Amino acid sequence: MLATQSLATMAAYSLPAVAPAVAKDLGVPGALSGMFVSTVYGVGIFSALLSPGFIVRYGAVRVSQFVLLATLAMLLAAAAGSVASIAVGAVLLGLAYGATAPASAHLLVPRTPPGVMNLVLSLRQIGVPLGGVLAGLAMVPLTLALGWREALLWQAAPVAALVLLIQIPRGRWDQERDPTRVILHPRLAAPLLLLRESGAMRRLAFASFVYSGLQLCFIAFMTVHLTSRAGFDLIAAGRALAVYQVAGVVSRPIWGWFADRFRCARVLLAAQGVIMCVAAILAGRFAPEWPQPLVLLVCAVAGATASGFTGIAYAEWAQLGGTRRTEATGLGAGVMFAGVMLMPSAFSVAITASGAYATAYAAAGLLAAVSGLLLLGGAPVRLSPAAAPRTPPPRP
Repeated sequence: MLATQSLATMAAYSLPAVAPAVAKDLGVPGALSGMFVSTVYGVGIFSALLSPGFIVRYGAVRVSQFVLLATLAMLLAAAAGSVASIAVGAVLLGLAYGATAPASAHLLVPRTPPGVMNLVLSLRQIGVPLGGVLAGLAMVPLTLALGWREALLWQAAPVAALVLLIQIPRGRWDQERDPTRVILHPRLAAPLLLLRESGAMRRLAFASFVYSGLQLCFIAFMTVHLTSRAGFDLIAAGRALAVYQVAGVVSRPIWGWFADRFRCARVLLAAQGVIMCVAAILAGRFAPEWPQPLVLLVCAVAGATASGFTGIAYAEWAQLGGTRRTEATGLGAGVMFAGVMLMPSAFSVAITASGAYATAYAAAGLLAAVSGLLLLGGAPVRLSPAAAPRTPPPRP
């Protein structure tokens, strides 16, 4: 599951990693690379919400293979080298990308002891930042040596190999699949109905939306903010972004272990919201007179919270979902993808309207604190099992 997430995320971030080369070759603005990731996540919202039925019917491993095949299709389409083929590739990847978290939860949760649930799902979530790091490490030198189209094709080999490799344990891991589960059914968007049934899920959805959105705000605006307002050169700003990313990777299993050890996932999620609020307000005040080590410290704290929360958040989605954990984690993934899609755009509008990063960071940070503190309201209650739709018997 970790490898599937890493390779799919690596593909999603490969073109942005070499955006200048792609833009120069195709004669388009480099900023359009952001549209590629936005399309992947935008389409991914629907695949996250619609994937639980497929997972129950065909199994988590089979759906993971579909994710990898969609990744392979995206690489081949984008390597064709036109704006249209790249757009098609983004849609193809998005059609499956949202299924990664629900498939993992469906497979891992029943096989994981409750005492290490947060740790296991946090380790699994390392695949997202790891994929981003791999995209930067692999695509840049391969593009310089071979060209960006050829660099994309080089990724196809490990993706295809993993499709075949995970077929080996499929018979054992997909034993619980239900071939009678109806896919095209009025309950297709069942994950959305969970919000109506659970106040705890509504609060978790609000926090997940804001946290994931703020995570991308830091990533999208940190470099330009530091170079334009804090006197950093591009190398120093890139180092700050790397500190943010590494802090997110390192902190995820630590948060997971802590949540399992002290059984306090909701409290930790709430605390993360408050801490990322403080980090956001401080980030909005970056200026040339700030010592560079202090800027890096703020970036590390922001990464450890805004990027480090996802593992225990998914564990909380699965815990609240109970026997409907696949639907619940599908809903969680869809909500997070929506935050990634919408909040950076609102953040950009706030910067343009106010002319200052401080206002945008403060507003986003306060949203994080409020949504985090709301998590402490009410006692979480697991959802009761819902009867899965099945194929109706034939008429006599």
